[in-house]
Amino acid sequence: MVKNTPADFARSLIRWQKSAGRHDLPWQQKGRADPYRVWLSEIMLQQTQVATVIPYYRRFMARFPDLAGLAAAPAEDVMALWSGLGYYARARNLQRAAQAIVAQHGGRFPHRLADIEALPGIGRSTAAAIAVFAFGARAAILDGNVKRVLARVFGIDGFPGEKAVEARLWTLAESLLPERDLVAYTQGLMDLGATLCTRSKPRCGDCPLAARCVALREGRVAELPTPRAKRAVPQRSVRVLVLLNRGRVLLERRPPRGIWGGLLSLPELPDGKLPQRYIDAVPLPVVRHAFTHFRLDILPLVAKVSRCNTAPEGVWLGLKEIDAAPLPAPVRKILESL
Repeated sequence: MVKNTPADFARSLIRWQKSAGRHDLPWQQKGRADPYRVWLSEIMLQQTQVATVIPYYRRFMARFPDLAGLAAAPAEDVMALWSGLGYYARARNLQRAAQAIVAQHGGRFPHRLADIEALPGIGRSTAAAIAVFAFGARAAILDGNVKRVLARVFGIDGFPGEKAVEARLWTLAESLLPERDLVAYTQGLMDLGATLCTRSKPRCGDCPLAARCVALREGRVAELPTPRAKRAVPQRSVRVLVLLNRGRVLLERRPPRGIWGGLLSLPELPDGKLPQRYIDAVPLPVVRHAFTHFRLDILPLVAKVSRCNTAPEGVWLGLKEIDAAPLPAPVRKILESL
């Protein structure tokens, strides 16, 4: 039986990453990485797969090639580039962090782990990843992929979101840190969880840690990490108006906080009641959208109007302009169907 000593664990992972890991991601650079690129990629990759992130990352970098440009940009421009990527608080915090770096650190990304973690939208694991890749720090990461790898390799029971289980995983992650090759080691953990030790259909036969994996040896790969206890997902519904006037649609800006904060969306009908003047509105197919904590059915009603009356928070947008507008994915889907 192969022992899971920290040195052997790290050595196997580093060797595998250098020969079979990912080396051509757009935010990866030879030598010391640009902290701005690392930070942007890490925020985008939170709860989002690499294949989805790459085109967004490239468009974002083309529009905001440096931190100062992001800090000074109109919030609407930032949200427009994030439109469709989801979890929009990430974009708002990204710009808030850029502004904090300009105000508190002279525009230079902070080196100290504590200073990085103090920035809006950056947690312990993300701060560690930035510190490792950009500044060569010796710090442990523990994102969802890493939790899955450690839970399986070391046979750790319990839902990783529980405080006690997460604390145990953090202690383990820190104990496994090698003295050298921190970049390859950290990237290896990310790569392994994203490409081999996946949630479903893991490729255990290709895994460099297979010989030391408790879950594989005990036939528990499908059981670990322990899933969250199932609970009923609330179902909600909302009726929205698609008001059209000569190729334009009326949109309203959402409040800065909350669901779709800062984005443009379709006017919602209070209590689902249709005003008498829109009695001839035509319904469109229901659009279903899943959030983290609930599911939403959106019921669109289309009506043509002759006057462009606009509420203070409203804007008439040409249907040909929706590609560049900061729209939630389901709203974009409704408008594209027109």
